[in-house]
Amino acid sequence: MKKYIFTIGFLLISLYTFGQQKKIKNYKYIVVPEKFEFLKKADQYQTSSLTKFLLEKNGFQVYLSSEDYPEDLQKNRCLALFADVVDKSSLFKIKTLIQLKDCFNKVVYTSKEGGSNIKNYKKGYQEAIRNAHKSMRNIRYVALPENNQNSKGEVAKKVAVISKKVEKPVKVISEVSPITNQKQPIKTASNKALSVLYAQAKENGFQLINTKPEVVFLLLNTNVKEVFIIKDKNGILYKNANSWVAEYYKNGKLITEEYLIKF
Repeated sequence: MKKYIFTIGFLLISLYTFGQQKKIKNYKYIVVPEKFEFLKKADQYQTSSLTKFLLEKNGFQVYLSSEDYPEDLQKNRCLALFADVVDKSSLFKIKTLIQLKDCFNKVVYTSKEGGSNIKNYKKGYQEAIRNAHKSMRNIRYVALPENNQNSKGEVAKKVAVISKKVEKPVKVISEVSPITNQKQPIKTASNKALSVLYAQAKENGFQLINTKPEVVFLLLNTNVKEVFIIKDKNGILYKNANSWVAEYYKNGKLITEEYLIKF
């Protein structure tokens, strides 16, 4: 039980940024767009390729958005941060800053502003980006430990094994199938009746339906056994003994619900 409590606490903090931001140094990948919003062409003034080059100096594996991603990143885009160069230029000076966002489009880091007085756009933007990057020199990728055998190390290892394949491919189900022969809700040891949900496989996860039938939750796979992301609800679903616990935020309040789920 303690292991599950620690796992969920760690994931809430480290994976889904509930209350705190995940440490940037533990992200292995950074994705740089081929074209930043303030520009008209892909890699105009070589801004994207320069940003990629600079962030690689921090020890990250950096990919342009048009490049092929490694297999683990293809399966789970939340393994990466997404870089953006923001134009803060004035009439007389080129100014930029570098932002890093998570897979929920939440800004987790903003560099200091970098400036340039060079009038040539290409040289000016490149100098401004380089100057913004100077404030990021202390940010480096650090791999999470994989051999630590204590509880904390085991959880970190689960989060770090991002390169393992998802063993069981799932099929896409576009419609909810009716449930027949529904039994009475099962009770726990505390005599609490639990609702029964049925899992139907979808691409990258499952949909959970009740007996009406209607979709209650959409689940996304993670690399942690018996832990799922609840799509569009800022939460997770995890197994606790013989039941499943859904924890998610609604109107800023943490909601906890317990279910019996038939996979």
